[in-house]
Amino acid sequence: MQYVTLNTGAKMPMEGFGVFRVPDLKQCEDSVYEAIRVGYRLIDTATAYKNEEAVGAAVRRAIADGICTREELFVTSKLWVTDMSDEATAAAAIDASLRRLDIGYLDLYLEHQALNDYFAAWRAMTDAYRAGKLRAIGVSNFYPNILTNFCECVDVIPAVNQVELHPYYTQETGLMAEESALDVMRRYGVVPEAWAPLGGGRYNPFEDEDFKAIAVAHGKTVGQVLLRWNVQRGVVVIPKSTHAERIAENFDIWDFELSADEMARISAHDMGYSGSRAKHFEPSFVRMVLGKE
Repeated sequence: MQYVTLNTGAKMPMEGFGVFRVPDLKQCEDSVYEAIRVGYRLIDTATAYKNEEAVGAAVRRAIADGICTREELFVTSKLWVTDMSDEATAAAAIDASLRRLDIGYLDLYLEHQALNDYFAAWRAMTDAYRAGKLRAIGVSNFYPNILTNFCECVDVIPAVNQVELHPYYTQETGLMAEESALDVMRRYGVVPEAWAPLGGGRYNPFEDEDFKAIAVAHGKTVGQVLLRWNVQRGVVVIPKSTHAERIAENFDIWDFELSADEMARISAHDMGYSGSRAKHFEPSFVRMVLGKE
């Protein structure tokens, strides 16, 4: 496992395990437990996933079974937009996440979207960070212009920005400006973290002949190659699976390295913002997330 150092000084694993769209609590708990058993130490959940209790149960179970200690784990959750209307509401939601997880503290807590009063919510998160409830705080789905404004206005710079990052949406070039999402994160010392690192089921990378050729050259699977590509770009990845074989497969990316040519060939599949399903700039998407339609 490789680690990246956050602006807090903490070490964050470069690969973790996600639980988006795993609403069955028993399945979620068992999948997280299996991931920890395999060797994952970063676990990513969110209030909106409605499975924080299951993640906490898996963590406590793994600790009780002697697989790891709490200090060896890096657990992330996220504040949903309907809990970001003001500081008091956000503070209550943070405490509710901590109660549901029941693991003492969170290693990282993110604002899930740049919506509602995310500055007021950030003040509540900053208070919780300074109180030791949250060891680091960050954001998710903050596009370059929003992240720039945010970092120039807050006292505590986000440690992480979790965004869509995969070969079909590399975010290596700017949308309408000279700085890409990755450029802006580097400027402010914010670590990029990829949700949907394998495309989120919206594409078919496993049948791509170019990806398959690179995989064969390394004796790896396409999934392993694409995860490795992001890691070599300095991007933390959090693949999700509920299947033990795939959980283990996704973790086995630390014994090979892609060449510069292979990295460029993978990045050449970029489709830009037009290829992304999560249309954060569209008014209908904003209203949907806010529960207004």
